[in-house]
Amino acid sequence: MIKTVEEKERVVVRFAGDSGDGMQLTGDRFTSATAVLGNDLATLPDFPAEIRAPAGTVHGVSAFQIQFASSDITTPGDHADVLVAMNPAALKADLSKVDAGGIVIVNEDAFTQRNVEKAGYAADPTTDGSLEGYQLYKVPMTSITVRATEGVGIGKKEAERAKNMFALGLVSWMFGRPTETTLDWLERKFGGKQEIYDANVAAFKAGYNFGETTELFAHSYKIAAAPVDPGTYRNVAGSTALSWGLIAASQRSGLTLFYASYPITPASELLHELSRHKNFGVITLQAEDEIAAANVALGAAFAGDLAVTGTSGPGMDLKAETLGLAVIMELPMVIVDVQRGGPSTGLPTKTEQGDLLLAMFGRHGESPMPIVAPSSPSDCFAVALEAARIAVRYRTPVIVLSDTFLSNSSEPWRVPDVADLPEIDPNFAVPDGEGFLPYARDEKLARPWAVPGTPGLVHRVGGLEREDGTGNISYDPENHERMTHLRQAKVDGIADDIPPLEVDDPSGEADLLVLGWGSSLGTIRAAATRVRDAGGKVATAHLRHLNPFPANTGDVVKAYRTVLIPEMNMGQLAMLIRARFLIDARSFTKVQGLPIFAEDLEEEIRRVLND
Repeated sequence: MIKTVEEKERVVVRFAGDSGDGMQLTGDRFTSATAVLGNDLATLPDFPAEIRAPAGTVHGVSAFQIQFASSDITTPGDHADVLVAMNPAALKADLSKVDAGGIVIVNEDAFTQRNVEKAGYAADPTTDGSLEGYQLYKVPMTSITVRATEGVGIGKKEAERAKNMFALGLVSWMFGRPTETTLDWLERKFGGKQEIYDANVAAFKAGYNFGETTELFAHSYKIAAAPVDPGTYRNVAGSTALSWGLIAASQRSGLTLFYASYPITPASELLHELSRHKNFGVITLQAEDEIAAANVALGAAFAGDLAVTGTSGPGMDLKAETLGLAVIMELPMVIVDVQRGGPSTGLPTKTEQGDLLLAMFGRHGESPMPIVAPSSPSDCFAVALEAARIAVRYRTPVIVLSDTFLSNSSEPWRVPDVADLPEIDPNFAVPDGEGFLPYARDEKLARPWAVPGTPGLVHRVGGLEREDGTGNISYDPENHERMTHLRQAKVDGIADDIPPLEVDDPSGEADLLVLGWGSSLGTIRAAATRVRDAGGKVATAHLRHLNPFPANTGDVVKAYRTVLIPEMNMGQLAMLIRARFLIDARSFTKVQGLPIFAEDLEEEIRRVLND
C-alpha cells in the first residue's frame, strides 16, 4: 500500500487518558520533537487535581493539547484535529473538543464492558455509531505494546505501562516527527534501568512502525517549519522561563538568589527548577509553611540577597502580613503568585486570574506594591527580570502574577544574549563618615540598602512606623501620614520608568479596543486577527505593568468608544480601569479553570462591534 503525505499549515493534537497513562509525558515528548522541526507551537496541559483519581473515570482524565504550525500561532487551539483517547473515559471527557470530522484514535483494548460503563456510556461508543461524524481508528495499543516488549525482562503490568510510548510513536509517524529526539530522551531518562529503557524503546518503535506499515492509515502529514528570526531557540515552559529569569537577574545584579517557598500547586515547579542551579549560586529553601517562607525570604532581603518567595493564591493569603512588613521596611523582594482557581483549595490544577485585586489590596493598611504580569510562557523570563529590577531600584516588594496556564504550557523561545540583558545595580549604601539615615531617599524616593554588619551603617528595621529620614520608631501622626504618602508616591513614580502602553491598531480606524493582561495575550491576538481578516476594525493593547499602570493608559482607553476587557475572573481589571479612568469598560469573563479560547473572544468582539 502506497501512503500519501498531505501538507497542512497547522494541526491541533490532544492526548487524553487516565491519570496514570502518562499523557503529560507523552505530550511533552511530542512537543520537544515538534520544536526540533522548527514548527511554531503552543501547548495546554489539562490535568485533574487528584494525584491519582479513580482509574477509568471521567474525573480522572488527564489531557495534553498542542497546536503546531508552519506559521505564527499564539494559542493551543480551540478544537483538536486529532484526539488520542487511551480509554472510554478519555473519549467521553474530550470528544466534544474535537472538530467535526476530526481524527479519533482509540486504544481498542481499553474499551471493555466494565470500562465503558465506568465512563458513563450505555454502550460501546466505538461500535454503536455515535462516532460516525469522525474518522475513527481503533488500535489495540496495549496488546501490541505487550507483544513488542516480550523478551525484555519485564512483567505484563509493567509492559502495559509503556502503551503511552506506543501512542507517541504512532502520532510521531503520523506527523513526521523525528524519532531521535524521543530515543535520546529515553536513554537519558531510563538508561540506568535497562529493562525499562528497552520496554519503552520497543513500545515507541512499535507505534511508529505500526503507523508506517498498517493499512489502517492511508496518509501521514507534513507541517513545514515556521519562519523565525535567526538565533538559538529552545522549547520552554513558563515555570522554567520564570526561574531562569530570576537567575538572570541574580547574575546581572551580582546578588545571590535566595528562593524560599512551601510546596503548593502550581508554584512548586519554581522550587524544583531553581534547586537544580546551585552552580549559579542559587540558594533554595523548602520552609515549614507559607508564612515561614515569606519571612525567611524577607530576612534574606535584609541581608542583601535577591530574595524571592513563590506560591499560589492560598499561600498569598498567608503571606499577607509579611508582605506588609516588607512594604514598611522598604526592602527589595519578589513574590511570585502562580494563580489557580479559587477560592480556598478551589481548582488547584486549573488556571484563573482571580488574584489581581488580592495583589492590589490584599494587605492591611495602605501598603502599595508594584505588580507585573507575564503574557506568555517565554515572557515569564523577561517579567522576572523586570520584577527584580523594580524591586532593587525602588527598594520595594514586587508581585509577579503568573498563572497555571502560563506556568505549565510551553512555546519556542529565542535564547537571549546575556550581554543584552539589563544590568541591575544594587547600589548598596556605603559609609560616608556622616550619620547614616536609613530612610533618606534618592530622586526615585528609594531608601538606602545597607547590608547588616557594615560599619557605620547600623540601623533598625521592624513593623512599627519609621520616622522619615532617621528610621527611628515614630508615633507622630504627621510623620505617619508623610511616610504613607511617600511609600505611595514611590510606587506611583514607577510609571515614569516603564514603557508606555502600546496599541496595535493597524487601520487606525478602530472604535473598539480589546485590553488584556496576563495569559490572555495569545487569545486576544488570535481573535483580533480573525476579526480583521473578515474586515472588522479592532485595536488591541496588553498590560504588563498592573501597578502602576503605564503613564499613558488613561489616554489610550479614553481614545476608543468601547473598551472590552477579557479576563479569567469576574472582571477585576475592568473594575480597576473603570475606577481609575472613569470609563465604561466592558467585561468578558470566564471562570471555568480553562483559558479563554480565541473563538469565544472572536464571537464576543463581533457581538460588540454589531451593538
